[in-house]
Amino acid sequence: MQKEKIVVGLDIGTTKICAIVGRQNEYGKLEILGMGKAVSEGVIRGMVTNISLTVEAIQKAIKEAGDQSGIDIRVVNVGIAGQHIKSSMHHGSITRSTTEGEITVEDVNRLTNDMYKTVMPFGSEIIHVMPQDYTVDYESGIKDPVGMQGVRLEADFHVITAHTNAIQNINRCIRRAGLEIENLILEPLASSIAALSDEEKEAGVVLVDIGGGTTDVAIFHDSIIRHTAVIPFGGNIITQDIKQGCNVMQNQAELLKIKFGKAIAEEASANEIVSIPGLRNRPPKEISIRNLAHIIQARMEEIVEMVHSEIIHSGYENKLAGGIVITGGGSQLQFIKQLFEYMIGMDARIGYPNEHLGKSKMEIIKSPMYATGVGLVLTGFRALDDRENKYMELSRDDKFERRDTEGGKFFKKIIDRTKNLLIDDIDDKVDY
Repeated sequence: MQKEKIVVGLDIGTTKICAIVGRQNEYGKLEILGMGKAVSEGVIRGMVTNISLTVEAIQKAIKEAGDQSGIDIRVVNVGIAGQHIKSSMHHGSITRSTTEGEITVEDVNRLTNDMYKTVMPFGSEIIHVMPQDYTVDYESGIKDPVGMQGVRLEADFHVITAHTNAIQNINRCIRRAGLEIENLILEPLASSIAALSDEEKEAGVVLVDIGGGTTDVAIFHDSIIRHTAVIPFGGNIITQDIKQGCNVMQNQAELLKIKFGKAIAEEASANEIVSIPGLRNRPPKEISIRNLAHIIQARMEEIVEMVHSEIIHSGYENKLAGGIVITGGGSQLQFIKQLFEYMIGMDARIGYPNEHLGKSKMEIIKSPMYATGVGLVLTGFRALDDRENKYMELSRDDKFERRDTEGGKFFKKIIDRTKNLLIDDIDDKVDY
């Protein structure tokens, strides 16, 4: 049964590798059974650069999650990100063999599956094919064609590709860790399931997932994914800026960012000073919180500008009533919401992955930094496209209906045969 199904999400990030085990409770909410995480030292900007270090981190995270949940983990849903991710629009069509009958879920699936055969540039592989609007017999703008009458079915598709080498490196790491991949999912799509509401997707919304190595962007309108992009800057580059600008160690720069960092310099006190312990036999270093905020704001403004350019490029800039939802570890930076609102001119909020979460003993799981991991678990229970969820239910109902009909025919045959036997028996006994 669906509620007994257990799914494991594995987020292979630049700063951390996180494994989350979950199942659906009786109310359809996600119940987290266990979580494990490890420092990620073999991943740079979302891409695996050191197989052995990544395998060690995966094994550590999986073991911790398995011990907590009491589950022997063998199969995982894995997230993929990185600046190698590309998206493009493609058009597809099929001609149905019959002019009679309605367009079925099978017809829609056949059209979508055909798009996976699209020839891509050498070294690229399709990971997702996301249908946009359909056209039935040259009537365009149809969101859901199932049930309509028509011969020619067409659609525009948002096709997402990744480098073949990047996919193979992830597969290699998973296999060496003794696991199997159930699904390979683009991380911003996973985050969107965890952090966005159905109303926001329908109204039009921009999801901005600020990770350690990359900032992922996903734009939804009318409940359909319309645009995806990966910006090759994240929280780690801000840490590097602080390290160079303040002339401190890497771990000190990270602590400064987390504890005292602000995305808007004007919100920082000009008189506030933080003292950093010096190296051996050296005096402590004093750093102005205002200067620290200036360093952070300069880099954050660059990231926000790149997000804004992706929104403009998508063509949906004036159609996003849901505004911006910021998630990921970088969303915890103070005043980041206000910076997005000021620079882009759209309402913003911080996206916590509690949209579909039930009660959990681990409150930490509700942090925005675990949105991708929670989303990867949720993809085991629901499709990335809401229409696909509906189609799965229709297929399930159709199977039951077919079974009932076949059963009905079987019993009708038995009844008819019994009637004939009775009539024959009566004819034998009656003397005319």
